[in-house]
Amino acid sequence: MAAEIKTLKISSDSRAMILFERFGFTHTGQANISVSSVSVDSPGASADPSHLGFFFLTEESLNQVLIEIQQTPFSCVLESKYITPLFTFRYLYPPPRSSFEHSYPITSPNEYSLFFANCAPDSAVSMEVRTELYNLDGSVKDYLSAGLTQLPSLYFIFSVVYFTFFGIWIFVCLKNRKVVHRIHALMALLVIMKALNLLAAAEYKHYVKVTGTPHGWDVLFYIFQFIRVVLLFTVIILIGTGWSFLNPFLQEREKKVLMIVIPLQVLANVASVVIGETGPFFKDWVIWNQVFLLADIICCCAIIFPIVWSIRSLREASKTDKADRTSITQLTLFRQFYIVVIGYLCFTRIVVFALWTIAAYKYLWVANAAEEIASLAFYAVIFYMFRPVERNEYFLLDEE
Repeated sequence: MAAEIKTLKISSDSRAMILFERFGFTHTGQANISVSSVSVDSPGASADPSHLGFFFLTEESLNQVLIEIQQTPFSCVLESKYITPLFTFRYLYPPPRSSFEHSYPITSPNEYSLFFANCAPDSAVSMEVRTELYNLDGSVKDYLSAGLTQLPSLYFIFSVVYFTFFGIWIFVCLKNRKVVHRIHALMALLVIMKALNLLAAAEYKHYVKVTGTPHGWDVLFYIFQFIRVVLLFTVIILIGTGWSFLNPFLQEREKKVLMIVIPLQVLANVASVVIGETGPFFKDWVIWNQVFLLADIICCCAIIFPIVWSIRSLREASKTDKADRTSITQLTLFRQFYIVVIGYLCFTRIVVFALWTIAAYKYLWVANAAEEIASLAFYAVIFYMFRPVERNEYFLLDEE
């Protein structure tokens, strides 16, 4: 719902309804919509231009429209009393006129979805559509949805926190350089990537907010996001296996987990870019959402296995006659790590999604804030548990 200024091209599309985007308007909202290079391919008689057009629809009215369509399947949604009509292709007549542009003030603040409806049977539409949705803050245009206009500040604040986090981590590592392991360097890289990812996100949203275009910051955002997500899953797996301090080398099964997770994360990030840079108007948009969700679920499940294997191994070791306090303590620590990882994954995948679903459109930023707070808490707990200090129970096995 960034709703930056978008120019979209529709080619020979026969879908009855096309969702372009969703945007939260205030009482100062404006919608500028223009279409050009319009052509309608109809095999029979010419399509009725009044049966093709654009309209706004609120979330509250969506169910009413769906019921209406079910009850009267041959009716046109453009004739529904529950929609806010914008314009139909009648404005393109007389031929050969093939373009139209108009600005619409929003009289009733709400979250609206911009749809195109094609009620002409067997007809396919081609056109270029330019949308410019914004709210006015005085005389300044704000291209972020009413519930997301706080995101630039939110992301910038958290980026500063993570840069500070990185500085503290480097200080701790330098202070305890004798017990620093390779995993600690990866953890440092993870923190700085998280900070850069948030900084790029802040700039991305800021430029969209004030100009309607990301000015290239979206590219940096996706690059840092890709590196950060791959590093996050890798670090969780490596900590779970005890790599570089409990075990100098990865076992074959642990390598297989990495070989599954990393390519899946590449796929998930490709899907994320497609989802973010296109929109629901894209025919395969839903499929890419499903690909992203499936890849993410598989990765979340896969990273649990190394932790479970380590817990099982330590449990077996603690049952032997030679079991000492270190083995038992490490078993407890691994169990805590398991709980923290599960809690983090559940919160960021389930609770955050629930917040996105139930929050009023003006407060959608709360879901983003909750996700970042949970992530910061997760990083803080994990980094504290496995910090490079002498007599850290997690590393004692390496010294014995």
